[in-house]
Amino acid sequence: QLQLVESGGGLVQPGGSLRLSCTASGFTLDGYVIGWFRQAPGKEREGVSCIRHSDNDTYYTDSVAGRFRISRGNAKNTVYLQMNSLKPEDTAVYYCAAKDFSAYGSRWYGYRFLPSKYDFWGQGTQVTVSS
Repeated sequence: QLQLVESGGGLVQPGGSLRLSCTASGFTLDGYVIGWFRQAPGKEREGVSCIRHSDNDTYYTDSVAGRFRISRGNAKNTVYLQMNSLKPEDTAVYYCAAKDFSAYGSRWYGYRFLPSKYDFWGQGTQVTVSS
């Protein structure tokens, strides 16, 4: 059974850091794009960052660029999201998701932050940024 499990969320003060982990079981991440998404209360789920395993290319939305960093773990079935300089507006439930975009060709770039395109999801981990 294909599963994604997130961990690493918690309460942190503004300006602090957290590292989220996304671990896959039942499949390897080779060939997949792994995305991190977040959803704040009353808001739609939004893309934050993604990594394409075929070439390790990484992508970020403007709201987190320069503060967050996505990376693959040595175990190759884990993806991390290092979050620095956290702000209260980063407070949300964070989800990782997986999608094999190989059939999309170059069109995948326009879909990389669309939650509806992703096939597999974790259960989410809460991140709260507050003093």
